[in-house]
Amino acid sequence: MKNQQSIFEKPWAVALLAIVFFVPFLGKVHLFDWDEINFAESAREMLITGNYLRVQIDYQPFWEKPPLFIWLQVLSMKTFGVNEFAARFPNAVIGLVTLLTFYFLGKRLYNARFGFLWALAYVGSITPHLYFKSGIIDPWFNYFMFLSVVLLFPSDKPLRFFWAGVFAGLAVWTKGPVGVGIPTLTLGAYWALSYFQSKSPSQAPIYSFKNLFIFGLTAGLLTLGWMLAIIWESGWATFVAFLEYLYRLGATSEADHGQPFYYHFVVVLIGCFPISVLGLPYVLAIFAPLVKKIGKTPKNPLPQGFALLMLCLFWVVMIVFSIVKTKIVHYSSMTYFPLSFLAALWLYRWLQNQVTWPKWVSTFFLVVGFVLSLALMAVPLIGIYTAFFTPYIDDTFVVGNLQAPVEWKGYEWFFGVGYFCIICAALFLKNQNKLLAIRTVFFATALLMFIYSAIVVPKIEGYTQQTVIDFYESKRGQDIYVWPIGFKSYAQFFYFKKPPGVRPEASNEEWLINGPVDKPTFLISRIDRAEPYRSHPNLELIKEENGFVFFRRKPDYQKISESLNP
Repeated sequence: MKNQQSIFEKPWAVALLAIVFFVPFLGKVHLFDWDEINFAESAREMLITGNYLRVQIDYQPFWEKPPLFIWLQVLSMKTFGVNEFAARFPNAVIGLVTLLTFYFLGKRLYNARFGFLWALAYVGSITPHLYFKSGIIDPWFNYFMFLSVVLLFPSDKPLRFFWAGVFAGLAVWTKGPVGVGIPTLTLGAYWALSYFQSKSPSQAPIYSFKNLFIFGLTAGLLTLGWMLAIIWESGWATFVAFLEYLYRLGATSEADHGQPFYYHFVVVLIGCFPISVLGLPYVLAIFAPLVKKIGKTPKNPLPQGFALLMLCLFWVVMIVFSIVKTKIVHYSSMTYFPLSFLAALWLYRWLQNQVTWPKWVSTFFLVVGFVLSLALMAVPLIGIYTAFFTPYIDDTFVVGNLQAPVEWKGYEWFFGVGYFCIICAALFLKNQNKLLAIRTVFFATALLMFIYSAIVVPKIEGYTQQTVIDFYESKRGQDIYVWPIGFKSYAQFFYFKKPPGVRPEASNEEWLINGPVDKPTFLISRIDRAEPYRSHPNLELIKEENGFVFFRRKPDYQKISESLNP
Protein backbone atom coordinates (compact mmCIF):
# COMPACT_ATOMS: atom_id res chain seq x y z
CA MET A 1 0.00 0.00 0.00
CA LYS A 2 2.83 2.36 0.83
CA ASN A 3 4.46 1.83 -2.58
CA GLN A 4 1.17 2.44 -4.38
CA GLN A 5 0.74 5.73 -2.59
CA SER A 6 4.30 6.90 -3.26
CA ILE A 7 3.87 6.39 -7.02
CA PHE A 8 1.57 9.43 -7.14
CA GLU A 9 3.59 11.54 -4.73
CA LYS A 10 6.25 12.40 -7.29
CA PRO A 11 7.06 15.63 -9.15
CA TRP A 12 5.90 14.16 -12.48
CA ALA A 13 2.46 13.60 -10.95
CA VAL A 14 2.33 17.24 -9.82
CA ALA A 15 3.39 18.43 -13.29
CA LEU A 16 0.76 16.21 -14.87
CA LEU A 17 -1.90 17.70 -12.60
CA ALA A 18 -0.97 21.20 -13.77
CA ILE A 19 -0.85 20.35 -17.48
CA VAL A 20 -4.09 18.38 -17.48
CA PHE A 21 -6.12 20.88 -15.48
CA PHE A 22 -4.66 24.25 -16.53
CA VAL A 23 -3.90 24.05 -20.27
CA PRO A 24 -7.03 22.60 -21.98
CA PHE A 25 -9.83 25.02 -22.93
CA LEU A 26 -7.71 28.16 -22.30
CA GLY A 27 -9.04 29.68 -25.52
CA LYS A 28 -12.58 28.30 -25.37
CA VAL A 29 -14.20 31.57 -24.29
CA HIS A 30 -13.46 35.20 -25.10
CA LEU A 31 -11.43 37.23 -22.64
CA PHE A 32 -13.59 38.78 -19.96
CA ASP A 33 -13.97 42.52 -19.51
CA TRP A 34 -12.24 44.34 -17.83
CA ASP A 35 -8.97 42.91 -16.60
CA GLU A 36 -8.35 40.04 -19.01
CA ILE A 37 -9.04 42.19 -22.07
CA ASN A 38 -7.17 45.14 -20.58
CA PHE A 39 -3.86 43.27 -20.24
CA ALA A 40 -4.19 41.37 -23.52
CA GLU A 41 -4.88 44.63 -25.36
CA SER A 42 -1.75 46.19 -23.85
CA ALA A 43 0.24 43.22 -25.16
CA ARG A 44 -1.38 43.54 -28.60
CA GLU A 45 -0.53 47.23 -28.78
CA MET A 46 3.06 46.51 -27.74
CA LEU A 47 3.31 44.11 -30.67
CA ILE A 48 1.83 46.62 -33.10
CA THR A 49 3.86 49.65 -32.01
CA GLY A 50 7.08 47.83 -31.19
CA ASN A 51 7.37 49.92 -28.02
CA TYR A 52 8.00 47.31 -25.32
CA LEU A 53 8.82 49.69 -22.50
CA ARG A 54 5.52 51.57 -22.48
CA VAL A 55 2.34 49.87 -21.32
CA GLN A 56 -0.50 51.43 -23.28
CA ILE A 57 -4.23 51.24 -23.88
CA ASP A 58 -5.78 52.88 -26.91
CA TYR A 59 -2.17 53.71 -27.87
CA GLN A 60 -1.91 56.05 -24.88
CA PRO A 61 0.28 55.50 -21.78
CA PHE A 62 -1.41 53.20 -19.28
CA TRP A 63 0.33 53.89 -15.98
CA GLU A 64 -1.80 51.62 -13.78
CA LYS A 65 0.25 48.46 -14.41
CA PRO A 66 3.98 47.73 -14.91
CA PRO A 67 5.13 45.84 -18.01
CA LEU A 68 6.44 42.43 -16.81
CA PHE A 69 3.25 40.39 -17.21
CA ILE A 70 2.48 42.21 -20.46
CA TRP A 71 5.90 41.13 -21.77
CA LEU A 72 5.04 37.52 -20.96
CA GLN A 73 1.81 37.85 -22.92
CA VAL A 74 3.73 39.41 -25.82
CA LEU A 75 6.04 36.38 -25.92
CA SER A 76 3.04 34.08 -25.82
CA MET A 77 1.30 36.01 -28.61
CA LYS A 78 4.41 35.84 -30.75
CA THR A 79 4.26 32.07 -30.34
CA PHE A 80 0.53 31.34 -30.52
CA GLY A 81 -0.88 34.45 -32.20
CA VAL A 82 -3.03 37.25 -30.82
CA ASN A 83 -5.82 35.23 -29.24
CA GLU A 84 -7.36 34.11 -25.98
CA PHE A 85 -5.12 31.05 -25.58
CA ALA A 86 -1.99 33.15 -25.86
CA ALA A 87 -3.28 35.73 -23.37
CA ARG A 88 -3.94 33.04 -20.76
CA PHE A 89 -1.04 30.69 -21.44
CA PRO A 90 1.50 32.52 -19.18
CA ASN A 91 -0.72 31.79 -16.19
CA ALA A 92 -0.93 28.10 -17.08
CA VAL A 93 2.89 28.10 -17.08
CA ILE A 94 3.14 29.76 -13.68
CA GLY A 95 0.48 27.33 -12.46
CA LEU A 96 2.84 24.47 -13.30
CA VAL A 97 5.76 26.28 -11.67
CA THR A 98 3.72 27.10 -8.56
CA LEU A 99 2.58 23.51 -7.97
CA LEU A 100 6.13 22.21 -8.42
CA THR A 101 7.38 24.87 -6.01
CA PHE A 102 4.85 23.73 -3.43
CA TYR A 103 5.90 20.13 -3.94
CA PHE A 104 9.64 20.68 -3.56
CA LEU A 105 9.30 23.21 -0.74
CA GLY A 106 6.87 20.94 1.08
CA LYS A 107 9.19 17.98 0.57
CA ARG A 108 12.05 19.99 2.07
CA LEU A 109 9.94 21.10 5.05
CA TYR A 110 8.38 17.71 5.74
CA ASN A 111 8.40 15.01 3.04
CA ALA A 112 7.12 14.15 -0.44
CA ARG A 113 3.66 13.29 0.84
CA PHE A 114 3.24 16.74 2.33
CA GLY A 115 4.56 18.38 -0.85
CA PHE A 116 2.07 16.49 -2.98
CA LEU A 117 -0.75 17.24 -0.53
CA TRP A 118 0.06 20.96 -0.66
CA ALA A 119 0.00 21.01 -4.47
CA LEU A 120 -3.20 18.94 -4.53
CA ALA A 121 -4.87 21.23 -2.01
CA TYR A 122 -4.18 24.21 -4.27
CA VAL A 123 -5.29 22.69 -7.56
CA GLY A 124 -8.30 21.15 -5.80
CA SER A 125 -9.81 24.43 -4.57
CA ILE A 126 -12.22 26.65 -6.51
CA THR A 127 -10.70 30.09 -7.14
CA PRO A 128 -7.04 29.05 -6.76
CA HIS A 129 -7.67 26.53 -9.55
CA LEU A 130 -9.44 29.03 -11.82
CA TYR A 131 -6.78 31.73 -11.54
CA PHE A 132 -4.29 29.66 -13.53
CA LYS A 133 -6.83 29.47 -16.36
CA SER A 134 -7.22 33.25 -16.51
CA GLY A 135 -5.42 36.10 -18.24
CA ILE A 136 -4.95 38.38 -15.22
CA ILE A 137 -1.73 39.52 -13.59
CA ASP A 138 -2.13 38.12 -10.08
CA PRO A 139 -0.81 34.53 -10.46
CA TRP A 140 2.67 35.82 -11.41
CA PHE A 141 2.49 38.72 -8.98
CA ASN A 142 1.54 36.44 -6.10
CA TYR A 143 4.22 33.89 -6.98
CA PHE A 144 6.98 36.50 -6.85
CA MET A 145 5.73 37.83 -3.50
CA PHE A 146 5.48 34.31 -2.13
CA LEU A 147 9.09 33.53 -3.06
CA SER A 148 10.18 36.78 -1.42
CA VAL A 149 8.36 35.87 1.80
CA VAL A 150 9.78 32.33 1.80
CA LEU A 151 13.32 33.63 1.40
CA LEU A 152 12.77 36.08 4.28
CA PHE A 153 12.32 33.14 6.65
CA PRO A 154 14.99 33.59 9.39
CA SER A 155 18.45 32.87 8.03
CA ASP A 156 21.97 34.20 8.40
CA LYS A 157 22.68 33.89 4.68
CA PRO A 158 22.84 37.30 2.95
CA LEU A 159 22.22 35.66 -0.43
CA ARG A 160 18.69 34.68 0.65
CA PHE A 161 17.88 38.30 1.44
CA PHE A 162 19.32 39.39 -1.88
CA TRP A 163 17.01 37.01 -3.74
CA ALA A 164 14.11 38.00 -1.50
CA GLY A 165 14.68 41.56 -2.68
CA VAL A 166 14.94 40.44 -6.31
CA PHE A 167 11.62 38.63 -6.20
CA ALA A 168 9.95 41.52 -4.37
CA GLY A 169 11.28 43.80 -7.09
CA LEU A 170 9.94 41.47 -9.79
CA ALA A 171 6.56 41.65 -8.06
CA VAL A 172 6.77 45.44 -8.34
CA TRP A 173 7.56 45.14 -12.05
CA THR A 174 4.50 42.88 -12.34
CA LYS A 175 1.84 44.90 -10.52
CA GLY A 176 3.29 47.72 -8.45
CA PRO A 177 4.79 48.79 -5.09
CA VAL A 178 2.57 46.49 -3.01
CA GLY A 179 4.93 43.76 -4.25
CA VAL A 180 7.47 45.05 -1.73
CA GLY A 181 4.90 46.10 0.87
CA ILE A 182 3.35 42.68 1.49
CA PRO A 183 6.65 40.81 2.08
CA THR A 184 7.90 43.63 4.31
CA LEU A 185 4.74 43.72 6.42
CA THR A 186 4.77 39.92 6.67
CA LEU A 187 8.37 40.01 7.89
CA GLY A 188 7.40 42.59 10.51
CA ALA A 189 4.34 40.62 11.65
CA TYR A 190 6.37 37.40 11.90
CA TRP A 191 9.07 39.04 14.00
CA ALA A 192 6.49 40.72 16.28
CA LEU A 193 4.52 37.52 16.93
CA SER A 194 7.70 35.52 17.47
CA TYR A 195 9.01 38.15 19.88
CA PHE A 196 5.89 38.49 22.01
CA GLN A 197 5.25 34.76 22.34
CA SER A 198 8.86 33.89 23.14
CA LYS A 199 9.79 33.29 26.77
CA SER A 200 12.68 35.71 26.44
CA PRO A 201 13.64 38.29 23.78
CA SER A 202 16.75 36.26 22.95
CA GLN A 203 14.55 33.47 21.58
CA ALA A 204 12.93 35.76 18.98
CA PRO A 205 14.25 35.50 15.40
CA ILE A 206 17.23 37.72 14.79
CA TYR A 207 17.51 39.64 11.55
CA SER A 208 20.85 41.34 11.14
CA PHE A 209 20.92 44.91 9.93
CA LYS A 210 23.14 43.78 7.07
CA ASN A 211 20.61 41.25 5.75
CA LEU A 212 17.68 43.66 6.09
CA PHE A 213 19.72 46.31 4.30
CA ILE A 214 20.47 43.88 1.45
CA PHE A 215 16.77 43.08 1.09
CA GLY A 216 15.71 46.74 1.22
CA LEU A 217 18.44 47.89 -1.16
CA THR A 218 17.77 45.18 -3.75
CA ALA A 219 13.99 45.60 -3.68
CA GLY A 220 14.35 49.39 -3.58
CA LEU A 221 16.67 49.55 -6.59
CA LEU A 222 14.36 47.39 -8.69
CA THR A 223 11.37 49.48 -7.63
CA LEU A 224 13.24 52.67 -8.41
CA GLY A 225 14.24 51.23 -11.79
CA TRP A 226 10.60 50.72 -12.71
CA MET A 227 9.64 54.23 -11.56
CA LEU A 228 12.50 55.75 -13.57
CA ALA A 229 11.41 53.72 -16.59
CA ILE A 230 7.94 55.30 -16.36
CA ILE A 231 9.39 58.79 -16.10
CA TRP A 232 11.88 58.18 -18.92
CA GLU A 233 9.30 56.74 -21.31
CA SER A 234 6.15 58.70 -20.50
CA GLY A 235 7.22 61.72 -18.49
CA TRP A 236 6.93 62.95 -14.93
CA ALA A 237 3.21 63.70 -15.30
CA THR A 238 2.48 60.05 -16.02
CA PHE A 239 4.33 58.98 -12.87
CA VAL A 240 2.39 61.50 -10.80
CA ALA A 241 -0.84 60.18 -12.33
CA PHE A 242 0.19 56.67 -11.26
CA LEU A 243 0.74 57.83 -7.67
CA GLU A 244 -2.70 59.46 -7.72
CA TYR A 245 -4.16 56.18 -8.98
CA LEU A 246 -2.58 54.29 -6.06
CA TYR A 247 -4.06 56.82 -3.66
CA ARG A 248 -7.53 56.39 -5.18
CA LEU A 249 -7.28 52.61 -4.87
CA GLY A 250 -6.47 52.85 -1.18
CA ALA A 251 -8.59 55.80 -0.11
CA THR A 252 -11.61 55.69 -2.42
CA SER A 253 -13.84 53.12 -4.11
CA GLU A 254 -12.10 53.17 -7.48
CA ALA A 255 -14.15 52.07 -10.50
CA ASP A 256 -17.30 51.36 -8.46
CA HIS A 257 -15.55 48.58 -6.55
CA GLY A 258 -16.48 49.72 -3.05
CA GLN A 259 -17.46 46.83 -0.76
CA PRO A 260 -17.89 46.34 3.00
CA PHE A 261 -14.91 45.64 5.24
CA TYR A 262 -15.67 41.91 5.49
CA TYR A 263 -15.85 41.47 1.69
CA HIS A 264 -12.61 39.50 1.31
CA PHE A 265 -13.42 37.23 4.24
CA VAL A 266 -16.59 36.09 2.45
CA VAL A 267 -14.81 35.83 -0.91
CA VAL A 268 -12.05 33.64 0.51
CA LEU A 269 -14.37 31.49 2.65
CA ILE A 270 -16.69 30.62 -0.24
CA GLY A 271 -14.32 30.92 -3.19
CA CYS A 272 -11.39 28.96 -1.73
CA PHE A 273 -13.41 25.95 -0.64
CA PRO A 274 -12.34 23.40 0.56
CA ILE A 275 -9.01 24.81 1.82
CA SER A 276 -10.86 27.80 3.31
CA VAL A 277 -12.52 25.43 5.80
CA LEU A 278 -9.69 22.92 6.20
CA GLY A 279 -7.23 25.73 6.96
CA LEU A 280 -9.46 27.37 9.58
CA PRO A 281 -7.97 25.56 12.61
CA TYR A 282 -4.64 27.26 11.90
CA VAL A 283 -6.02 30.49 10.45
CA LEU A 284 -7.93 31.08 13.69
CA ALA A 285 -4.85 30.23 15.74
CA ILE A 286 -3.85 33.89 15.42
CA PHE A 287 -6.26 34.51 18.31
CA ALA A 288 -4.58 31.89 20.55
CA PRO A 289 -2.51 34.46 22.52
CA LEU A 290 -5.71 36.38 23.29
CA VAL A 291 -7.44 33.21 24.54
CA LYS A 292 -4.44 32.37 26.67
CA LYS A 293 -4.36 35.87 28.12
CA ILE A 294 -7.89 35.56 29.48
CA GLY A 295 -6.95 32.37 31.29
CA LYS A 296 -8.03 29.65 28.88
CA THR A 297 -6.09 27.01 27.00
CA PRO A 298 -6.39 27.58 23.23
CA LYS A 299 -7.51 24.49 21.29
CA ASN A 300 -5.25 25.47 18.38
CA PRO A 301 -2.02 27.02 19.68
CA LEU A 302 -0.11 29.44 17.50
CA PRO A 303 2.04 27.44 15.04
CA GLN A 304 5.78 27.91 14.96
CA GLY A 305 8.45 28.31 12.29
CA PHE A 306 7.42 28.36 8.65
CA ALA A 307 3.75 27.77 9.54
CA LEU A 308 3.77 30.98 11.59
CA LEU A 309 5.28 32.83 8.63
CA MET A 310 2.43 31.58 6.41
CA LEU A 311 -0.13 32.55 9.04
CA CYS A 312 1.33 36.06 9.12
CA LEU A 313 1.23 36.28 5.33
CA PHE A 314 -2.44 35.27 5.29
CA TRP A 315 -3.52 37.84 7.86
CA VAL A 316 -1.37 40.66 6.46
CA VAL A 317 -3.07 40.27 3.06
CA MET A 318 -6.55 39.99 4.57
CA ILE A 319 -6.12 43.04 6.81
CA VAL A 320 -4.42 45.25 4.20
CA PHE A 321 -6.98 44.62 1.48
CA SER A 322 -9.89 44.86 3.89
CA ILE A 323 -8.68 48.34 4.83
CA VAL A 324 -8.16 49.38 1.20
CA LYS A 325 -11.38 51.00 -0.05
CA THR A 326 -11.27 49.48 -3.54
CA LYS A 327 -12.17 45.81 -3.22
CA ILE A 328 -11.99 43.34 -6.12
CA VAL A 329 -12.06 39.54 -5.85
CA HIS A 330 -8.45 38.97 -6.91
CA TYR A 331 -7.01 41.51 -4.46
CA SER A 332 -7.05 38.80 -1.76
CA SER A 333 -5.68 36.08 -4.06
CA MET A 334 -2.29 36.19 -2.31
CA THR A 335 -4.00 34.40 0.60
CA TYR A 336 -4.33 31.28 -1.58
CA PHE A 337 -0.64 30.46 -1.05
CA PRO A 338 -0.51 30.48 2.76
CA LEU A 339 -4.07 29.15 3.06
CA SER A 340 -3.27 26.10 0.93
CA PHE A 341 -0.19 25.46 3.08
CA LEU A 342 -2.08 25.77 6.37
CA ALA A 343 -4.85 23.48 5.11
CA ALA A 344 -2.31 20.92 3.87
CA LEU A 345 -0.42 21.10 7.18
CA TRP A 346 -3.55 20.49 9.24
CA LEU A 347 -4.58 17.58 7.01
CA TYR A 348 -1.07 16.14 7.11
CA ARG A 349 -1.03 16.22 10.91
CA TRP A 350 -4.53 14.75 10.95
CA LEU A 351 -3.28 11.89 8.80
CA GLN A 352 -0.48 11.40 11.33
CA ASN A 353 -3.04 11.41 14.20
CA GLN A 354 -1.37 14.50 15.66
CA VAL A 355 -4.61 16.51 15.61
CA THR A 356 -8.26 15.55 15.79
CA TRP A 357 -11.02 16.52 13.38
CA PRO A 358 -13.46 18.68 15.37
CA LYS A 359 -17.20 18.63 14.75
CA TRP A 360 -17.28 22.32 13.92
CA VAL A 361 -14.99 21.72 10.93
CA SER A 362 -17.45 19.13 9.60
CA THR A 363 -20.32 21.58 10.12
CA PHE A 364 -18.51 24.38 8.29
CA PHE A 365 -17.50 21.95 5.58
CA LEU A 366 -21.12 20.98 4.96
CA VAL A 367 -22.53 24.51 5.21
CA VAL A 368 -19.98 26.20 2.93
CA GLY A 369 -20.04 23.24 0.55
CA PHE A 370 -23.83 23.43 0.39
CA VAL A 371 -23.78 27.20 -0.36
CA LEU A 372 -21.20 26.67 -3.09
CA SER A 373 -23.08 23.72 -4.57
CA LEU A 374 -26.28 25.75 -4.52
CA ALA A 375 -24.54 28.49 -6.52
CA LEU A 376 -23.25 25.91 -9.02
CA MET A 377 -26.82 24.63 -9.43
CA ALA A 378 -28.39 28.08 -9.59
CA VAL A 379 -26.45 29.32 -12.62
CA PRO A 380 -27.71 26.62 -15.02
CA LEU A 381 -31.21 26.60 -13.52
CA ILE A 382 -31.60 30.36 -14.07
CA GLY A 383 -30.48 29.87 -17.66
CA ILE A 384 -32.77 26.89 -18.27
CA TYR A 385 -35.83 28.47 -16.63
CA THR A 386 -35.25 32.09 -17.61
CA ALA A 387 -38.93 32.88 -18.02
CA PHE A 388 -39.62 31.82 -14.45
CA PHE A 389 -36.80 33.81 -12.83
CA THR A 390 -36.79 37.09 -14.81
CA PRO A 391 -39.95 38.55 -13.16
CA TYR A 392 -38.06 38.45 -9.85
CA ILE A 393 -34.93 40.19 -11.15
CA ASP A 394 -34.95 43.94 -10.61
CA ASP A 395 -32.20 44.79 -13.10
CA THR A 396 -33.12 45.53 -16.71
CA PHE A 397 -29.59 44.88 -17.94
CA VAL A 398 -29.45 41.41 -16.36
CA VAL A 399 -32.94 40.64 -17.66
CA GLY A 400 -31.78 41.71 -21.12
CA ASN A 401 -28.67 39.53 -20.84
CA LEU A 402 -30.82 36.53 -20.01
CA GLN A 403 -32.66 36.88 -23.33
CA ALA A 404 -29.53 35.69 -25.16
CA PRO A 405 -30.12 32.45 -27.11
CA VAL A 406 -27.91 30.23 -24.96
CA GLU A 407 -28.56 26.53 -25.37
CA TRP A 408 -28.61 24.38 -22.23
CA LYS A 409 -28.72 20.60 -22.34
CA GLY A 410 -30.63 20.41 -19.06
CA TYR A 411 -28.15 18.33 -17.08
CA GLU A 412 -25.73 21.14 -16.14
CA TRP A 413 -27.32 21.82 -12.76
CA PHE A 414 -26.47 18.26 -11.69
CA PHE A 415 -22.83 19.33 -11.37
CA GLY A 416 -23.75 21.15 -8.16
CA VAL A 417 -25.85 18.24 -6.89
CA GLY A 418 -23.09 15.74 -7.62
CA TYR A 419 -20.48 17.92 -5.97
CA PHE A 420 -22.44 18.17 -2.73
CA CYS A 421 -22.91 14.40 -2.74
CA ILE A 422 -19.13 14.01 -3.03
CA ILE A 423 -18.64 16.43 -0.13
CA CYS A 424 -20.95 14.30 2.01
CA ALA A 425 -19.22 11.10 0.86
CA ALA A 426 -15.80 12.54 1.77
CA LEU A 427 -17.01 13.37 5.27
CA PHE A 428 -18.27 9.80 5.63
CA LEU A 429 -15.05 8.33 4.27
CA LYS A 430 -12.84 10.26 6.69
CA ASN A 431 -13.71 7.78 9.42
CA GLN A 432 -12.76 4.77 7.26
CA ASN A 433 -9.96 5.96 4.99
CA LYS A 434 -8.51 9.40 5.71
CA LEU A 435 -6.25 9.62 2.68
CA LEU A 436 -9.01 8.53 0.31
CA ALA A 437 -11.36 11.14 1.77
CA ILE A 438 -8.81 13.91 1.22
CA ARG A 439 -8.00 12.85 -2.33
CA THR A 440 -11.70 12.46 -3.15
CA VAL A 441 -12.68 16.01 -2.25
CA PHE A 442 -9.64 17.66 -3.88
CA PHE A 443 -9.73 15.66 -7.11
CA ALA A 444 -13.50 16.13 -7.32
CA THR A 445 -13.14 19.90 -6.96
CA ALA A 446 -10.39 20.05 -9.61
CA LEU A 447 -12.46 17.92 -11.98
CA LEU A 448 -15.55 20.02 -11.31
CA MET A 449 -13.71 23.25 -12.21
CA PHE A 450 -12.29 21.58 -15.32
CA ILE A 451 -15.75 20.52 -16.54
CA TYR A 452 -17.45 23.74 -15.46
CA SER A 453 -14.87 25.78 -17.38
CA ALA A 454 -15.51 23.75 -20.52
CA ILE A 455 -19.31 23.50 -20.38
CA VAL A 456 -20.87 26.19 -18.18
CA VAL A 457 -18.49 29.18 -18.38
CA PRO A 458 -18.98 29.57 -22.17
CA LYS A 459 -22.72 29.75 -21.55
CA ILE A 460 -22.21 32.40 -18.85
CA GLU A 461 -20.21 34.39 -21.38
CA GLY A 462 -23.06 33.93 -23.83
CA TYR A 463 -25.24 35.98 -21.51
CA THR A 464 -22.76 38.58 -20.29
CA GLN A 465 -20.72 39.73 -23.30
CA GLN A 466 -21.04 37.46 -26.35
CA THR A 467 -23.48 39.79 -28.10
CA VAL A 468 -21.32 42.90 -27.93
CA ILE A 469 -18.08 41.03 -28.73
CA ASP A 470 -19.69 39.45 -31.79
CA PHE A 471 -20.62 42.95 -32.92
CA TYR A 472 -17.07 44.25 -32.51
CA GLU A 473 -15.68 41.28 -34.41
CA SER A 474 -18.19 41.79 -37.23
CA LYS A 475 -16.88 45.34 -37.74
CA ARG A 476 -13.20 44.38 -37.66
CA GLY A 477 -11.19 45.80 -40.56
CA GLN A 478 -13.81 48.41 -41.52
CA ASP A 479 -12.91 52.11 -41.67
CA ILE A 480 -15.30 53.14 -38.92
CA TYR A 481 -15.46 54.24 -35.32
CA VAL A 482 -16.75 51.84 -32.67
CA TRP A 483 -17.20 52.86 -29.05
CA PRO A 484 -19.21 52.04 -25.88
CA ILE A 485 -21.25 54.90 -24.44
CA GLY A 486 -22.53 55.18 -20.89
CA PHE A 487 -20.22 52.43 -19.60
CA LYS A 488 -16.54 51.53 -19.59
CA SER A 489 -15.11 48.64 -21.57
CA TYR A 490 -11.88 47.46 -23.18
CA ALA A 491 -13.53 44.96 -25.53
CA GLN A 492 -13.79 47.43 -28.41
CA PHE A 493 -9.99 47.64 -28.57
CA PHE A 494 -9.09 43.95 -28.58
CA TYR A 495 -12.01 42.50 -30.53
CA PHE A 496 -12.43 45.31 -33.06
CA LYS A 497 -8.62 45.35 -33.21
CA LYS A 498 -8.42 49.10 -33.31
CA PRO A 499 -5.46 50.17 -35.46
CA PRO A 500 -2.95 52.86 -34.48
CA GLY A 501 -3.13 56.36 -35.89
CA VAL A 502 -6.85 56.92 -35.27
CA ARG A 503 -7.57 60.53 -34.35
CA PRO A 504 -7.66 61.03 -30.55
CA GLU A 505 -11.16 62.55 -30.63
CA ALA A 506 -12.48 59.12 -31.62
CA SER A 507 -11.97 58.01 -28.02
CA ASN A 508 -14.17 60.79 -26.70
CA GLU A 509 -17.84 59.94 -26.20
CA GLU A 510 -18.98 63.56 -26.49
CA TRP A 511 -17.16 64.05 -29.81
CA LEU A 512 -18.48 60.79 -31.23
CA ILE A 513 -22.06 61.80 -30.42
CA ASN A 514 -21.98 65.54 -31.17
CA GLY A 515 -18.71 66.32 -32.92
CA PRO A 516 -17.81 66.44 -36.64
CA VAL A 517 -17.28 62.71 -37.11
CA ASP A 518 -15.72 61.87 -40.47
CA LYS A 519 -16.55 58.14 -40.58
CA PRO A 520 -19.55 55.92 -39.95
CA THR A 521 -19.78 55.57 -36.18
CA PHE A 522 -21.27 52.74 -34.17
CA LEU A 523 -22.04 53.30 -30.51
CA ILE A 524 -23.09 50.65 -28.01
CA SER A 525 -24.87 51.24 -24.72
CA ARG A 526 -26.30 49.07 -21.99
CA ILE A 527 -30.09 48.94 -21.94
CA ASP A 528 -30.23 50.36 -18.41
CA ARG A 529 -28.14 53.37 -19.48
CA ALA A 530 -29.40 53.94 -23.02
CA GLU A 531 -32.40 56.19 -22.37
CA PRO A 532 -30.55 59.52 -22.83
CA TYR A 533 -29.32 58.36 -26.25
CA ARG A 534 -32.56 57.02 -27.71
CA SER A 535 -33.98 60.45 -28.57
CA HIS A 536 -30.70 62.05 -29.58
CA PRO A 537 -31.05 63.59 -33.06
CA ASN A 538 -27.58 62.47 -34.20
CA LEU A 539 -28.09 58.80 -33.35
CA GLU A 540 -30.03 56.16 -35.23
CA LEU A 541 -31.17 53.11 -33.29
CA ILE A 542 -30.03 49.96 -35.09
CA LYS A 543 -31.14 47.23 -32.71
CA GLU A 544 -31.58 46.13 -29.13
CA GLU A 545 -30.17 42.74 -28.33
CA ASN A 546 -29.59 40.84 -25.08
CA GLY A 547 -29.21 43.87 -22.84
CA PHE A 548 -27.29 46.06 -25.29
CA VAL A 549 -28.53 48.90 -27.48
CA PHE A 550 -26.74 49.64 -30.76
CA PHE A 551 -26.73 53.08 -32.41
CA ARG A 552 -25.29 54.37 -35.66
CA ARG A 553 -24.21 57.85 -36.61
CA LYS A 554 -23.45 58.88 -40.18
CA PRO A 555 -20.54 61.19 -41.03
CA ASP A 556 -21.57 64.80 -40.42
CA TYR A 557 -20.11 66.55 -43.46
CA GLN A 558 -21.65 69.90 -42.55
CA LYS A 559 -19.97 69.93 -39.16
CA ILE A 560 -16.73 68.75 -40.75
CA SER A 561 -16.89 71.67 -43.16
CA GLU A 562 -17.64 74.11 -40.34
CA SER A 563 -14.74 72.77 -38.28
CA LEU A 564 -12.38 73.19 -41.26
CA ASN A 565 -13.69 76.68 -42.14
CA PRO A 566 -14.69 78.37 -38.88
